[in-house]
Amino acid sequence: MSGIDLLLNYFPDLGERQKEQYAAMEGLYSEWNEKINVISRKDMENFYEHHVLHSLAIAKVQPFKPMAEILDVGTGGGFPGVPLAVMFPDTKFTLVDSVGKKIKVVSDVVEQLGLQNCTVLQARAESLTGEYDFVVSRAVTALPEFYGWVKKKVSRSNYHELHNGILYLKGGDLRKELAPFGKRPRTWEVHDFYPLPWFEEKRVVYLSV
Repeated sequence: MSGIDLLLNYFPDLGERQKEQYAAMEGLYSEWNEKINVISRKDMENFYEHHVLHSLAIAKVQPFKPMAEILDVGTGGGFPGVPLAVMFPDTKFTLVDSVGKKIKVVSDVVEQLGLQNCTVLQARAESLTGEYDFVVSRAVTALPEFYGWVKKKVSRSNYHELHNGILYLKGGDLRKELAPFGKRPRTWEVHDFYPLPWFEEKRVVYLSV
């Protein structure tokens, strides 16, 4: 099954422009990977499953509304922010990472894909001054530490189904990590969205702020 067929299996309503952008991603990342190792070679063989589809698990939990502001912290090569920005072209995304070479890759990918809804910054989350509806990320650190970085970046004006907060992609046993937050966190099994072996024990964690 091709990467686009895999996506269409779980997101059948993609528009033609979205299909074109998702189809172009693999080539762009493959080209950059020859210069900078942003994605492991093994993962490139499963690019759409391990990176694009995984990122879009957040879209299964909370579709973002037009003009919402989303912050992707520790975006690395652009995940989950770039796939989400294609999925929600009317939502504003700010993608940040402290590592310059990663931001160089993300900036080029965003430009080549023609994503007008992305701002890409080399920065630490703590240095940002804006407010956002949701902060998204993919396992950059333990959630209590991450919460400390971003809790003051979340807007108090709510207009999504979920109250504003953090949507975090993380795997493994999360009991110790989530314990400091009591009953506040909610989790979704990614395998329930995509019944594929790789997604077993991977979760979307939501924490309101």
